[in-house]
Amino acid sequence: MGSPAVRRSHLESLVRIGCVCSILALATVVLGAQKADGYRGIWYSNQPSGDEYAFKYSGGLATYTANHVPIAVYAPEVNKTFFVYGGSKGLGDPKPLLEMISYYDHTTGKVPKPTIIMEKGTGDAHHNPALAIDKHGYLWVFCASHGGKDAFIYRSIAPYSIEGFECVSQREFSYPQVWYFGDFGFVFIFTKYTRGRELYISTSKDGLTWTEDRKYAGFGGHYQSSWKWGNKVGTSFNWHPNGNLNARTNLYYMETSDYGKTWVNAAGKQLDVPLSSEQNEALVHDYHKDGWLVYINDVNFDDKGRPVIFYNLSKGYESGPKFGERIMMVAHWSDGNWVFHKVATTDHNYDMGSIYIEEDGTWRIIAPTTGPQPWSTGGEVGMWVSRNQGKTWVKVRNVTRNSKYNHSYVRRPLNASPDFYALWADGHAFQPSESRLYFTNKTGDKVCVLPVTMKADFESPACVGR
Repeated sequence: MGSPAVRRSHLESLVRIGCVCSILALATVVLGAQKADGYRGIWYSNQPSGDEYAFKYSGGLATYTANHVPIAVYAPEVNKTFFVYGGSKGLGDPKPLLEMISYYDHTTGKVPKPTIIMEKGTGDAHHNPALAIDKHGYLWVFCASHGGKDAFIYRSIAPYSIEGFECVSQREFSYPQVWYFGDFGFVFIFTKYTRGRELYISTSKDGLTWTEDRKYAGFGGHYQSSWKWGNKVGTSFNWHPNGNLNARTNLYYMETSDYGKTWVNAAGKQLDVPLSSEQNEALVHDYHKDGWLVYINDVNFDDKGRPVIFYNLSKGYESGPKFGERIMMVAHWSDGNWVFHKVATTDHNYDMGSIYIEEDGTWRIIAPTTGPQPWSTGGEVGMWVSRNQGKTWVKVRNVTRNSKYNHSYVRRPLNASPDFYALWADGHAFQPSESRLYFTNKTGDKVCVLPVTMKADFESPACVGR
């Protein structure tokens, strides 16, 4: 961005054109970094149930949702993994949600005090951020809304630096999923609450000027998860019959290799977008007729660029044993057909994890399952491995054990480094609690917790071998 004078002039121009990025005066253009004195995640709950399980889902949700993608990016140029999360000031002050960014320095093994990009006037973890890094090293943070226009895009004032951010845009987007391509720019897919939760795309060469939002799916409502492979973005989503998100069902997949100009299904057949009916050629499987609800964890690609979808199946939306165990599944496009394989069972719809497809052909899942607060969001983190493209799975490790709280939303960094392979948070699943942030390595035999309170500007996480 040039000299401080040039940056200041740019910020002043943003103010003149109205990009003050304010929501009830809580968010402002940032010149310098406001630091937190440690890593404390947001605790959040949704839809009280009035029973012993307390909520539809709840807990330490700093890395929520599976529809905010990516939240961590490894930058080999500086040997750091940058990550964003929803933070809080502590258990006694759960609001406002803090839009946070930091990094793990793989060279020193330390983390800095995290930077507060902005405060949101809410404790709703749907407002958590997503992250992108452009070809010049600037960090872009997409601070989500939850159905409104109070969403913001921030850019770092220096490459690979968390020491200051400027607000470049206020927009309407929820569930941000941002993919950067060096020869093109940004491909941004997201949700707008138009007629239910509908899916949109916008692109930008520089992150400042964006194309008009274009809808590509809208028939009742959808939650999507996406990833990129080469110049392709693939997304998988479900369907909300009559707009009822608690009835979410069916599994769909579509992809674009020309930055949203055209969309095709896994077979390469061009789709007529926006998709407007639940029966369409992006349908992977009709779970509605089978009576299953669908909760999507993650999307990845095999070595040939064929999509792999990781998702959970359930017979009901409520927490608890009423509807039995939930089934962790993978769907893989192989030899011109979708094939489906069971991974394991778990005890909650929102036991969200990540799937890794590695260069040697190993498929790896890191996800929570049953834990100290059973039949509720998250649990103890496990690791499963498949060496035959998902056909069979073996649980190879309990990544966490004997935990006080459930661990939830185990997230995969873009370009993940072996020593920072997954990021998540913990928290009591039934009642407000403190929430800490964790990461693990590729083999899951080392778990590190980020410092809750820091005295020095840089400190080492507390790590335990397994």
